[in-house]
Amino acid sequence: MSSQRPLALVTGASRGIGAAVATALAPTHDLLLGGRDAAALAAVAARLGERALPWPVDLTDPDALAGATERIDELDVLVHSAGVGMLGTVAELDVATWRRQFEVNVVAVAELTRLLLPALRTARGTVVCVNSGAGLAARPGWGSYAASKFALKAFADALRGEEPDLRVCSVHPGRVDTDMQREVVAHEGGTYDGSRYLRPESVAAVVTAAVTASRDAHLTDLVVRPTG
Repeated sequence: MSSQRPLALVTGASRGIGAAVATALAPTHDLLLGGRDAAALAAVAARLGERALPWPVDLTDPDALAGATERIDELDVLVHSAGVGMLGTVAELDVATWRRQFEVNVVAVAELTRLLLPALRTARGTVVCVNSGAGLAARPGWGSYAASKFALKAFADALRGEEPDLRVCSVHPGRVDTDMQREVVAHEGGTYDGSRYLRPESVAAVVTAAVTASRDAHLTDLVVRPTG
């Protein structure tokens, strides 16, 4: 992709917050839409226009990641929006669940960032980690998910200190009207009412603020909660 516009890579771009972030950045950025579902990514790309390209890859496959990133020489924006949320008490969750949650929410983020650091340094780019309110406070039944999100914040904090030429932001949304939230409410035994939660577009606006802030401004930790 050759253009005068900045280049942004958004993971989890096939739906939810990731798709909303891609939509918000599309007027000003060329886009790589990351995710595993190639068909869903193609549909988002078709809606956003020719400057948005699907970037299908399994983020938990290091070899696939290495191959997918090797031709990215300069990257202005990296938004980590992909994630999983598997809930349960410490007594309920087995080792495979803990490992999967950390593999997706932390390890894949760290490895993708590591591979793209040369491209991000060249552009003096911005990295945004879409975290969670659970990355600031853990609740009963949310231990594994919260632990992964606390770790994600620690990763972002360390990266910010290690890479002074980059801007690194953690965004901590409250509950968002997404498919993941439907699964959470079902797990809790509640009745789903999306109107009570943040819209993905509202979270995308916060991400966009971190990305488009003037160069003298470094937004580091942003919390956004539903008003209801």
